[in-house]
Amino acid sequence: MRILLTHPPEFRRQYYGERSLQGLQALADVTLHTSEAPLDADGLVAAARDVDIIVSDRMTEGRGEIFPKLPKLRAVVRCAVDIRNIDVAAATAAGVLVTRASPGFVPAVAELALGFMVDLSRGVSRASADYHAGRKPEVVMGRQLAGSRLGIIGYGSIGRRLADLAKMLGMEVLVTDPFAAVSDPGIQHLQLDDLLARADYVACLAVANEQTENLIDAAALARMQPHAFFINLSRGNLVDEAALAAALRADRIAGAAVDVGRAPDQMPSPELAKLPNVIATPHIGGLTPQAIEHQAAETVRQVAAIIKGEAPVGAVNAEHWTRRP
Repeated sequence: MRILLTHPPEFRRQYYGERSLQGLQALADVTLHTSEAPLDADGLVAAARDVDIIVSDRMTEGRGEIFPKLPKLRAVVRCAVDIRNIDVAAATAAGVLVTRASPGFVPAVAELALGFMVDLSRGVSRASADYHAGRKPEVVMGRQLAGSRLGIIGYGSIGRRLADLAKMLGMEVLVTDPFAAVSDPGIQHLQLDDLLARADYVACLAVANEQTENLIDAAALARMQPHAFFINLSRGNLVDEAALAAALRADRIAGAAVDVGRAPDQMPSPELAKLPNVIATPHIGGLTPQAIEHQAAETVRQVAAIIKGEAPVGAVNAEHWTRRP
């Protein structure tokens, strides 16, 4: 068996790790992608021409045209939860298995959300930047989390974790999610419009799909309170960035923190990130050793099952997998 690990070297060090790489190498002959640039479709076809399994980073696109050109390919193992840039239908038509990783980043992302709320409320980044630049920081009255209202859009695993943390800090928690049941009597389940109107902090953690594209648009932002803060830790696709930038420039909301955006690799857009009332981080929500090791180790387990001809946990089209070993 031959495996291609598509992670560029720096990405491999950050998002895959030596232990999981050694795990793959114990299972098969592993080819490493050596350029820092992500593989495009032509590059992927050239690199994977003689491999059985592609273990893919989140930036490498599994476009439909690659599968007919890779007759030896048996599976694409994605080291990420999001597989929207893999053409699963084309893989299925070719009999290629596609797998995804489970979310091992729940605590990491929820903790970053808390950090964002503290920073937005107390001006930590702003004051630090002033000190670093030799300027005298403005002394601004802050807001404490205890007693404030947190509105969570999307009550999935991260939303539930964040809700638990917020409650422990004495926050009132509001959630909106048409597909989730809320059994906790200490959490209010509201419609989106009501949540936006009442929350002091709005944390966007909804799933990115066609239905949630630009969920946070100008109308949604207009419903928020002028002192409220917006946080996006889901995907850039959920936010109309032009509308968010306009709301921030006009002080219609107090500020925003974004770990994701519409720049390549879901990075925050530079135009939005440079605004003075925005905190931006480069898609690091899940970048902790525990979170990364979880997903990388899962791909090793998936590859081990595939080599045995077994469909692993995380397979999304196992019933159509015809290129079994």
